[in-house]
Amino acid sequence: MSLPSFFGRCAAIVAMAGACLPAARAELPMVELGAGMYRIEAELAHTDQARQIGLMNRTAMPLQHGMVFAFAQDARHCMWMKNTLIPLSVAFMDREGRILNVAEMKPQTEDSHCAAAPARFALEMNAGWFAARGIGAGTVIRGVDRLPAGR
Repeated sequence: MSLPSFFGRCAAIVAMAGACLPAARAELPMVELGAGMYRIEAELAHTDQARQIGLMNRTAMPLQHGMVFAFAQDARHCMWMKNTLIPLSVAFMDREGRILNVAEMKPQTEDSHCAAAPARFALEMNAGWFAARGIGAGTVIRGVDRLPAGR
């Protein structure tokens, strides 16, 4: 096989793999949540694979969009930003949707950001989203009661 042919085939494989990423993301269910007067459209990460990938490799996220992580058990879950390109805020919530704490996370770091107490959910939004709206510990996020249990 000639070198140009080899590189052409490699480029085609890379292009196809890149095309699959948005499709894989589109497969995550969308859920509607609410915080105060704000509506949130969130992708649901309720499987191990979806939670591991999270918002990695994305370059932007619309203002009222986020990702909600549903865990199978209440625990002091932690998040990190490895391979995540956009700054995010994460709100850890108990099983009723009450925010336990909010953490600001810098892109492409491996710092752990953990729930202040046993949490069932975590909601990631663009950095500063919660603070800009006066949403913090004690606020209840509506709609988590309709989420499937994490697996």
